[in-house]
Amino acid sequence: MLTVTDIIPQIGPVKDTRVFTLEEAQALLPVVRKITAVAFEELVPIRRQFENTLPTDPRINAVEKNYETIVRRWVAKMERLGLVVKGLWLVDFDTGDGYLCWKYPELKLAYFHDYDSGYGGRRPLPEVIDELAPEWA
Repeated sequence: MLTVTDIIPQIGPVKDTRVFTLEEAQALLPVVRKITAVAFEELVPIRRQFENTLPTDPRINAVEKNYETIVRRWVAKMERLGLVVKGLWLVDFDTGDGYLCWKYPELKLAYFHDYDSGYGGRRPLPEVIDELAPEWA
């Protein structure tokens, strides 16, 4: 089994997705979790500030810009790792058959969905592996 210390995360151009095996995705997940946790924690005070600022307050633009900067930085990092960003703190690992789906703060890769289903069509990973016996597993 690969571990994060056995691989060097592939860093490529933004929007250059890659195809993962389950083992490769599981090995990369600790890096993805760490980057996401840091970005999530960076947003805590900004979310608080946003909630406590009136929409008419001229400082709201600076708060929104800080929020956007953190989120865009996170998105760029996920895309450079070859992942598909589907939402805030939600990424997919392309398997060639569909996606291994992960959303912060999930502890592991536990779901899969095909290309057309999206987040709402997530199925438990063991169920998919038992049913389809995919090559990526």
